[in-house]
Amino acid sequence: MVPTEIKLHQVSGILEVLFEDGNGFKLSAEYLRVFSPSAEVKGHGPGQEVLQHGKKMVKIANLEAQGNYAIKITFSDGHDSGIYSWQYLYELGSQFESNWSTYLARLSAAKKSREPQFIAVG
Repeated sequence: MVPTEIKLHQVSGILEVLFEDGNGFKLSAEYLRVFSPSAEVKGHGPGQEVLQHGKKMVKIANLEAQGNYAIKITFSDGHDSGIYSWQYLYELGSQFESNWSTYLARLSAAKKSREPQFIAVG
């Protein structure tokens, strides 16, 4: 599946991806960040995933084409090691409801929050 159009809406932090089959998805920076395909997030095998939290305010800082098959996304928190293939973006879009509800349940079980943790400096 190949996208026909990719738009980054800077203010809302939404990446809009339209595919050749007519499907289109609006994916938030937070969603893309917590489901990054990087080893830092996914781990190096099953059961090694690292639960991402505190990413509600993250933004997309940069998009970079990776040949004709993917994009690399740099996020405002410095994360930049995920390569998002067209197929993976399509999966993220089509499986949003299931992915997001599972993610929220995992956050709750871990007593973590989508809100960033700010540390007061004295």
